[in-house]
Amino acid sequence: MRGRSDGAAVARDYLEALQHQRRLSPATLENYAHALQLLLGFLHGKSLQDLEPADIRRFLAVLHSKGLAPRTLALTLSAWRGCFRWLVKHRGWRANPVLGIRAPKAARTLPKALSVEAAQRLFDEAPGDDPLLVQDRAMFELLYSSGLRLAELIALDVGDGRLDLRQGEVTVTGKGSKSRTVPVGERARQALHAWLSIRAQLAATDEKALFVGARGRRIAPSVVAGRLAAWARRRGLAQRVHPHMLRHSFASHVLQSSQDLRAVQEMLGHASISTTQIYTHLDFQALAKVYDAAHPRAKKR
Repeated sequence: MRGRSDGAAVARDYLEALQHQRRLSPATLENYAHALQLLLGFLHGKSLQDLEPADIRRFLAVLHSKGLAPRTLALTLSAWRGCFRWLVKHRGWRANPVLGIRAPKAARTLPKALSVEAAQRLFDEAPGDDPLLVQDRAMFELLYSSGLRLAELIALDVGDGRLDLRQGEVTVTGKGSKSRTVPVGERARQALHAWLSIRAQLAATDEKALFVGARGRRIAPSVVAGRLAAWARRRGLAQRVHPHMLRHSFASHVLQSSQDLRAVQEMLGHASISTTQIYTHLDFQALAKVYDAAHPRAKKR
């Protein structure tokens, strides 16, 4: 296989295989497509089959020099590595030139979570009778109550049995098409009952989505994010609040109270407990602030 056109065809075949075999989300597929487009842009007439590890390292250095973050470089390398692995397995290519090549190590940043007090402030005020605000309350209570990802929230439908308010649980499909069932707290259940009682005022007649936008169709991620930011501002929160922060806050607050890391891992849907362990650092930060404020020998003179 020679040239850019062949490379483009190979990339297209790989993306189609990912879509049908691994059932990746549209956003993940888009990220893979972008990564492969970057790789094809480096070929300049050279065949993908002729690439060597030295070529991959050079491509990586160019991307790094353009300011791509270590995490982005790591995701790009992962997409390249997966593509060549597939070509070796299914097309008989001789080697994977990306094996053993690592992106620059990124400093691990802690996720931002609300304090317990800030979370209470976010939900203290009643939303009134405005259907959009009643829906806002239901969405945000559910995100915080159950630790859902934004995509999981938006994908919920009415009447499919995945949201069971009587039992107080919701079943969602997360990353890797893995399903999990998580509890729904009493406050979230109340907010959802209130929303379902008036949902017909906003939702189109044939719309299955639990949460809808102003036109009555399934709500968009950007709309949820915008409405949450506005909701937080109206309640006087100085920090920028986004949907994933409610997931982080759920994990941090449950872990602070229960100290059960494995249970939090299950509820978040993390494949590895090492991903969940970052919330133990958040818990330590909270303890450190208490120590600094209370211990007589911790304060600067």
